[in-house]
Amino acid sequence: MIEINRSKTFSLEEARRLLPIIYRMTEESAREVKLHLNRIEAFSDKAHPSVAIIENDINIIIDRWQIKIEKLGGEPKGLWMADFDNGEGYYCWKYPEVEINHWHGYQDGFSGRITIE
Repeated sequence: MIEINRSKTFSLEEARRLLPIIYRMTEESAREVKLHLNRIEAFSDKAHPSVAIIENDINIIIDRWQIKIEKLGGEPKGLWMADFDNGEGYYCWKYPEVEINHWHGYQDGFSGRITIE
């Protein structure tokens, strides 16, 4: 069972248990965005009104993904990246990684990731 709208710290086990759900959600959202980007590429005139509509659709997909991550207790930290508060920093995940194997301190970002021993 997955708790929705949680705001607590995660053990590594808890964060890893959520990953299959988050991975599937992210994979689906990334696939949708890629399809829309391919549609934009088909336009020789990037100022065409349809391009703005497609870009808005992309933003909706990304916003929806971020909301889902937050409802599961994660913190979206960029496109297809999520952090999970562990009380001393964050367990850090980036699509398409298949495991949560990194963490970083509260003041560090993605570039400060450290492999979990």
